[in-house]
Amino acid sequence: MRVKMLLFLAVLFAASMLAPPGSAQQEVPGSGELQELRLQLQDVLERMDALEEGRSTEAVAAASKERPATNDDLNALRRAAADEADKETAAEDQLEETTFKSGNLGLQALNPEISVTGDMLEFMREGDDVETTSDVVFRGLGFHLEAYLDPYSRFKAAVPVDEGGAELGEAYFTRYGILPGINVTLGKFRQQFGVVNRWHKHALDWFDFPLALRMVFGPGGLNQTGLSLDWNGGIGGTVHELIVQATDGDNPRILGQNTKNRPSVLAHYKAYRDLSAGTYVEIGGTGFVGWNDAWQLSDATTISETLVSLVYGIDLTVAWEPLDRMRYRNVEWRSEVYIVDMDIQAPDGSGRDRLHPWGLYTSLQSRMTRTIDIGLRFDYYQPETRLYAAVPGLPLSQVVATDQAYRQQSAAFLTWSQSPFVKFRVGYSYASGRGTGADEHTVGLQIVFAAGPHKHERY
Repeated sequence: MRVKMLLFLAVLFAASMLAPPGSAQQEVPGSGELQELRLQLQDVLERMDALEEGRSTEAVAAASKERPATNDDLNALRRAAADEADKETAAEDQLEETTFKSGNLGLQALNPEISVTGDMLEFMREGDDVETTSDVVFRGLGFHLEAYLDPYSRFKAAVPVDEGGAELGEAYFTRYGILPGINVTLGKFRQQFGVVNRWHKHALDWFDFPLALRMVFGPGGLNQTGLSLDWNGGIGGTVHELIVQATDGDNPRILGQNTKNRPSVLAHYKAYRDLSAGTYVEIGGTGFVGWNDAWQLSDATTISETLVSLVYGIDLTVAWEPLDRMRYRNVEWRSEVYIVDMDIQAPDGSGRDRLHPWGLYTSLQSRMTRTIDIGLRFDYYQPETRLYAAVPGLPLSQVVATDQAYRQQSAAFLTWSQSPFVKFRVGYSYASGRGTGADEHTVGLQIVFAAGPHKHERY
């Protein structure tokens, strides 16, 4: 609009300069020179209107050729006006398209995501041979790191810290799609034996791992370093998953005599199927094999012989979760069975022997409201019975001296999720048995919190 006004004033000034003296006081209707000026002024104004409407200057110039120009100075004025208009438009377009960017502002996206979890437990125990009746334990402060390294790879790590110090819980690298439907994981990880062995303690539905799992693999479960291949795919409305893992054989409970560090192998198969819109079933089977080679006898001699240790597992999960109330109501039933088939050299020097301890658990978990869950769990474990059970060198979790020995535990839990980041749990358990210790009552209170983007991830 500013350019248009300037051109209008310029044309008026040119007209006044070209007009003969005294013409301002004389009206000469039909004067050819004034008529030409009016035509030129109209042409300039049409050109400016065309520029505002987005039409090209070439199209306006072509239209203006229909009126022949008779004055060279006026033609030069038109060309100068068109050039100035084009420069103004180009300058405005350039200002609108200019953006300012700084790559330094995006560098924080390269940092891994970091979360911190806390797990505090207070318990009171009552029993004939209970030494500690009450205690408060800061069971773990976990640092969890996660980062997608590129579109194909991810890194995860978990470093738990307790009152005794810090240790490396998990640290592994996963490459997705190494082959169609196949992923590969390298590092230290909780192995996929059944279902809950893969979970972290702070993400369990209970205070601790099931009794049978702890007796077979130790208090921390099965957690070793190596390689894992997993495949999943759908066949006939059922989702199938196969995981094969080769790891160092360093589990102190089931592979405590593996001095040559022979690797262990695990294979887990799972089938998942929807029974209805709100109900699904999941069934799996696991096989684990490792080797032991050094056996300590009661007379301080050592026998070197490589013997196999096998552990089998079966897991079943059935869950109901209505689609319209999934945040407020669900029921989940989960059970697992653990069976050991282990060759050993008897510590009393009687020769080779085979042990078959086994155990199971079954649990029922239900969400009553959006923030309250209740749960029940029953555990059972039956070790072998051998007369040499008291001889040093043989874990009491696998054999005992009493005939028909067993250990069982019943527990009930109530969990209140104050928010997705904080939850409180209260529970009661009663453990009894024969040949495995005195009866015991336990009441516990647990507080779990999570700070960071991962909340209470199971693994």
